[in-house]
Amino acid sequence: MIKIRLKRLGYKKNPSYRIIAIDSRCKREGAPIEELGFYNPKTKEMKLNVERAKTRLSQGAQATETVMYLINNANEDGTLNYKKSEKTKLSKKAQAKLEEEKAAQAAAAAQEAEAPAASEA
Repeated sequence: MIKIRLKRLGYKKNPSYRIIAIDSRCKREGAPIEELGFYNPKTKEMKLNVERAKTRLSQGAQATETVMYLINNANEDGTLNYKKSEKTKLSKKAQAKLEEEKAAQAAAAAQEAEAPAASEA
């Protein structure tokens, strides 16, 4: 099966990637069938041949999650239309704390709803 995925380039802690079409059984740094573009995550610079990528997808190639995001957010000329994520990632402890606060607020709202009903009777 053909996969569209990223091939890592660049030196330590400074990655840049080529977007390639490659056989899924080959290693990440193996010889690609076709190079579709490049992506630098630090500068958000990208150049992608969107036509060829969509052609490969229509032929049955599977794109990784990251590459699918890049294809969907590419402009007509192949540059990245970067959208900053508004959702912040929280640690498990922070998520648990947030859920506890929401539960406490819901319980307080339920008590307030019961209190006026009891005073009317």
